[in-house]
Amino acid sequence: MDTANLTREETAARSAVISVRSIRVELDLTGAPERARTGFSTITTLEFASTSQSTWVDFIGESVDRVVVNGIDQDVDFDGARIALRGLGASNVVRIEAVAAYSRSGEGMHRFHDPVDDRTYLYTQYEPADSRRVMACFEQPDLKAAYTFVVDAPAGWEVLSNQAAVKVDAGVGVQRVEFAPTLPISSYITSVAAGPYARVDGAWDRDDQHIALGVFARQSLAQYLESEEIIEVTRQGLDFFTDAFAYPYPWGKYDQIFVPEYNLGAMENPGLVTFTEAYLSRGAATDAQRAARANTILHEMAHMWFGDLVTMKWWDDLWLKESFADYMGSHASAVATRFHDAWVKFAANRKAWAYQQDQLPTTHPIVADITDLEAAKLNFDGITYAKGAAVLKQLVAFVGDDAFFEGARRYFAANAFGNTTLDEFLVELSAVSGRDMTEWSRAWLQTTGVSTLWLETDAGDTVLVQSDPRPHRLRVGLYDRVDGHVIRREQVSLDIHGERTPVEFPAADLVLLNDDDLTYAKVRLDHASLATVQDSLSDIEDPLARAVIWSSLWNATRDGELAATRYTAIVRAHAPHESNIGLLGGVLANAQFAIRHFVADDVRQHEQRQWVEATWSALHAADAGSDAQLSWARALATASAYDDGRAGELRAILDGAAPDGLIIDPDLRWQLLTALVTTGHAGAEEIAEEQLRDDTGSGRTAARRARASRPEDSVRAEAWRQAWDDESLSNDHLDAVIAGFRAGGRRDLVAGFDSEYFARIGDVWSRRSIELARRLVVGLFPAAPSLDPVDAWLADNASAPAALRRIVVEQRDHLARDLRVREGRPR
Repeated sequence: MDTANLTREETAARSAVISVRSIRVELDLTGAPERARTGFSTITTLEFASTSQSTWVDFIGESVDRVVVNGIDQDVDFDGARIALRGLGASNVVRIEAVAAYSRSGEGMHRFHDPVDDRTYLYTQYEPADSRRVMACFEQPDLKAAYTFVVDAPAGWEVLSNQAAVKVDAGVGVQRVEFAPTLPISSYITSVAAGPYARVDGAWDRDDQHIALGVFARQSLAQYLESEEIIEVTRQGLDFFTDAFAYPYPWGKYDQIFVPEYNLGAMENPGLVTFTEAYLSRGAATDAQRAARANTILHEMAHMWFGDLVTMKWWDDLWLKESFADYMGSHASAVATRFHDAWVKFAANRKAWAYQQDQLPTTHPIVADITDLEAAKLNFDGITYAKGAAVLKQLVAFVGDDAFFEGARRYFAANAFGNTTLDEFLVELSAVSGRDMTEWSRAWLQTTGVSTLWLETDAGDTVLVQSDPRPHRLRVGLYDRVDGHVIRREQVSLDIHGERTPVEFPAADLVLLNDDDLTYAKVRLDHASLATVQDSLSDIEDPLARAVIWSSLWNATRDGELAATRYTAIVRAHAPHESNIGLLGGVLANAQFAIRHFVADDVRQHEQRQWVEATWSALHAADAGSDAQLSWARALATASAYDDGRAGELRAILDGAAPDGLIIDPDLRWQLLTALVTTGHAGAEEIAEEQLRDDTGSGRTAARRARASRPEDSVRAEAWRQAWDDESLSNDHLDAVIAGFRAGGRRDLVAGFDSEYFARIGDVWSRRSIELARRLVVGLFPAAPSLDPVDAWLADNASAPAALRRIVVEQRDHLARDLRVREGRPR
């Protein structure tokens, strides 16, 4: 086994003999602006108790130069991932001097040069196990410590960490910044950022608490920061969580920084939360985009308690932070901010991720069996986040808001700064609710799969049927058509447990199972309700009801029970009238996906042309300057990469003939131009001109994608070569090359590489970081007309790394679903 892939058993054995008191980390980042420099000095001093004479410290970097154990130099024993320590006593001070590497993959200390002004920016990203790329550490969540960071950096840079600076020494062209020690935290949530970031300051004051707030971004993006709204949502969140959890925010300050080339949406480092710059729009942005940013801000803030204050012992219980944060992001958005419809988007969009993941052969319980770090990396998925949050919503329906939050309060009070498992949470919840939560946990947290609910008529009686039975507390909505509207006449609350539950409902035009979206289950519409939806979906006034219906239609399409062409017809009829922008964005993406993946081959081009025309018409029918107009413009650009029916009009928009009110910002310009490039209506010269117009980091990435999208054999071949062989590509640039290679769904240009894909994935998994290897294995998986090649690889590679096999198995399942649904074979 690769020694970088730590296992649950060996880390548990280490934590049984090690108790960490403090860790001091000294980083020399003064050479960061020099592009030729690949590494930086890192010195770690670890103070810990041990009942064993030997252990190891984790580190991945360029070199380990010196190891001092209790004042005595020790021969360096370093295998590239672990530093062996010997001669330990009951109390130990270990100093490790090493050189770490700057990252271009978003793992460890990522370095970015801004082409706009040639400034250099650094930030760290660690979860689940990349702090060892910056410092020597015990890389496991249950060995918490007080961390003190000391950073040497160029003068004039902002230098940030989890705590506030307590000492700054300025020299000639350099500065040394020492930060206050943290409270006990795990290594993966320590954080450092450094660079000439623009900053906006604020504060949150409540009773006797004063929290300094900071918002940061690159200088060239400062104009897009929208710091007032970000700070407002932050204050609203701190108000909400302080009351909800009855535990004061414990981490001193609250900085939030938007960083380039980020692999995640955000990361909950206490006192220094990192966000992707995708949350900063360089022009137009819909309210749904701002709602998504607010949700993420609140998701990360919930982690200050769920995950940072109380942390899982090992990655099996990753859900103890991510499921809770995902639930809290939507809940807090709905009750504490202006984004009151947060549960609407959750019902239709976020849960779709969970439903998809839970139907894969690699699905797992919410409380997962995570044997090693590679498995942990892949479990940041739709089960751990979205299914977990949906199940918590069902839990709240089961025990009530008051009991749920009181259980959380007791959980924090009992386990602050410690590590827990599922049992500790259930103990508190059982005590508060008066219910034994064992059966609930077994049914929801320790099983896999998603139930499907539908109605049947049996000898004149109506029966609510569920596959994969579980206990559900749900509501059924009865809707009637009244004067051009579809209005809920009545709502029935039910508790169901078994496979078949007799029910009695009065007649209704639409019977909606799981009304209000309280439980986690796919729901099917009966024939009469589906007819009502097909005719009158736009007339349903409640957006949450529409969300449940859109979700039902999409799941039925994915499962092959609703014809993909019927789904797209419903979208064409009703999406132009969808007033909830969060719903609209998801529906537009699903329609395009259905055409490319689920529509039969012989009618796909016709469906694609109809979709382009539908997006064109809806764009011009939308109100000038509205979020709907922008959403349809983006959908038109996406659709036009597969059909050139409106190529002339796209060219005219780029030349200035945009519909009234539509803001053609740089990102939309690149979408439109790339669609033209993909269909052969623009080329290298136009790409070069657009890059001159937008010579930014985002612009250069978009240009790279556009260049790789040209419909030429030699271009796609070069994109293929770059993706696999050019290790200088950053994470974002690799994504751009992969997207260009796949652009337009042109199998005629890329099918010849299918066999090479299967020949290369084993090697790339062993050579590249898991982050970049995963992008290659997923992004370049062949959309072949047969399962034979992937089945052959799986048969011949039974001993391949488990994480690699998991990805391939999942991609096989996606392809199998595509082929099955296209052929009209429901599962």
